[in-house]
Amino acid sequence: MATTEGFVPITRAYLARYYDKYPLPPLPDAATDLAARLRALSADLAAVAPIAPDEELLKQEAASIPAHKIDENLWKNREQMEEILFLLNTSRRPVALQQKSAPKDSEIVSKLDDIEAKLTDMLKKLEQFQLKNADNVFNTVMTYMPQDFRGTLIRQQRERSERNKQAEVDSLVSAGGSIHDRYALLWKQQMERRVQLAQLGSATGVYKTLVRYLVGVPQVLLDFIRQINDDNGPMEEQRERYGPTLYTLTKLVLAIRLYLHVSLARYEQRKIEKDDIAVLQQAVTIYTEEFVKFTEFIGEVFVNAPFFISAEDAVAADARKSDEYKETTIPAGKTHEVILSVEAVNSYIAWDFSLQQGALNMDIGFHVEYISHSGEKTLILPYRRYEADQGNFCTVSAGSYKLVWDNSYSSFFKKSLRYKVDAVPPVVEPAVPAMEP
Repeated sequence: MATTEGFVPITRAYLARYYDKYPLPPLPDAATDLAARLRALSADLAAVAPIAPDEELLKQEAASIPAHKIDENLWKNREQMEEILFLLNTSRRPVALQQKSAPKDSEIVSKLDDIEAKLTDMLKKLEQFQLKNADNVFNTVMTYMPQDFRGTLIRQQRERSERNKQAEVDSLVSAGGSIHDRYALLWKQQMERRVQLAQLGSATGVYKTLVRYLVGVPQVLLDFIRQINDDNGPMEEQRERYGPTLYTLTKLVLAIRLYLHVSLARYEQRKIEKDDIAVLQQAVTIYTEEFVKFTEFIGEVFVNAPFFISAEDAVAADARKSDEYKETTIPAGKTHEVILSVEAVNSYIAWDFSLQQGALNMDIGFHVEYISHSGEKTLILPYRRYEADQGNFCTVSAGSYKLVWDNSYSSFFKKSLRYKVDAVPPVVEPAVPAMEP
């Protein structure tokens, strides 16, 4: 079992620093322009035949704001690729295209075949990407689990759950469920997987029978899997950084599907123009090329992403994230004090300060003391004089912690202090329910 001793789950602040190393190259402007062009071409075809109710729903979806979550967008892209491939299936194409009645029809068929091949390849790559990522997350979690019956039980539960999920999908397909119905179910199942991870983190649900045996399971692991997918958890940083690119690709594939749906449905009345099929081909080329780049990029980010960090790094990252530094002047013979309230043990008290130096190098005394609820004081950090200092410690008691900058020894010189302090609460441990006799 890999060790997590001395570690805490990744924080959003720390993840932001990690993502700074992985800037995502921007999409070409054509991605947005082509989506708009395809929506406009689709609207023009309404003059040939009125928009049907199912086309209206697709039109509204193509114009709407995509879902916020990264994985939900990945599932949406898979769904749209399958819907497009369904439209492009030879047996479902307009009769004129199946029979290649005219030279122009043959040219259109050739280009549609090329589009079909590109999307078929992209769909396979996306399916493999999602499977690989799902396995990576689960295997990483299991790496930190005790290598005994607990890990075996959890693996068995996952395998049983996945078999049940696949049977549910098979049943839907056998009953004639649509592609949309199937993906609605697949996304529901994905959310159930998240709930299962959260249940493991809180020792509830299907994992309740393991509660008695959770001694030895790293609490940091349970905290990690409970919080990782929270709406404002660490992954929100990923959504803000990389989501917009994926959202643009989602809108592009929706526009591709909309145009194909509307144009093929009206092909007998109006054949697809050469310029229009060129726009469609360009859109599919950019979509597939950029989607491959995106999944490869995100895959690299996932593989190298930290799951746990040291408590000291977490404190430092959160300190950088907090309010700006404060400045104050401490007169000669005076002190400056800051009191931080701590409600739970294992919180961190952190500080970072420096003196603004003039012609003479100055220093200032600094110490930290604990004040209990009864008012009793205990020296935590002994008095020492510094020009600057940065540090932290883990609290062992709740109460108040007083940070003191002491200029009482100076008879003439005031000191200009620039500082930042913070009390970082611990990750709250879940309440573990008692086992029933």
